[in-house]
Amino acid sequence: MSPNLLILGGTTEARALCQAVVDARLHGVLSYAGRTRNPVDLGLPQRVGGFGGAAGLADYIRAQGITHVIDATHPFAAQMSKNAVIACAEVDVPLMALTRAPWTAEAGDRWQHVPDIDGAVRALDQAPTRVMLAVGRMHLEAFAVNPAHFYLLRLVDSPEGPLPFPNHHALIARGPFNVDDDIALMRRHDIRAIVSKNAGGNGAKSKILAARALGLPVIMIDRPDLPQRAQVHHVQGVMDWLAH
Repeated sequence: MSPNLLILGGTTEARALCQAVVDARLHGVLSYAGRTRNPVDLGLPQRVGGFGGAAGLADYIRAQGITHVIDATHPFAAQMSKNAVIACAEVDVPLMALTRAPWTAEAGDRWQHVPDIDGAVRALDQAPTRVMLAVGRMHLEAFAVNPAHFYLLRLVDSPEGPLPFPNHHALIARGPFNVDDDIALMRRHDIRAIVSKNAGGNGAKSKILAARALGLPVIMIDRPDLPQRAQVHHVQGVMDWLAH
């Protein structure tokens, strides 16, 4: 029986996996949260939005005859990943996570580890400074309690309303980015600190490398804890899993 895949996407890795699935002439559907406007056509049928928790996801898997689930969501999409583990166990369908290996600090890095967004907000409870805030638009409101800072924001989509900071610059751009450009960007805006999720991968790593080159501190938000699951870091690992 030919596999019928459910790819939980929204990442660069998910896009690459979709291309591999199309090239292999496999059947499947890509599901994503829909937070990014004007998504790219990836050659597979797409659905947008949540499933209604783990129970709703299990119902969808049953109803659609899904044979394999690949969780290629963002490493910080913790609830979706937890729901996938629970749902796949309930319906006895195999699950594989395609996730980026986390970044690790190297010589020259000045990282302050914090456990979550709230920890990053507390770390910025300090004298006014100039911050590159790279946490995604969903979390911007949390940082409004520290309005004295200048915030440099890099967003995939233009904000739909006013941003919660009196002093900021919003740059609308989609990665991957490169180190030289990020060094120039940080110098142009006189950035003194970076706040970043430990997203891993190469597409957003340039800001971390730029911070290292400039000797800037990074408030690094550690990844959320997730249930035990099988995982690979490369598309070929998923394709090998499907082949077996």
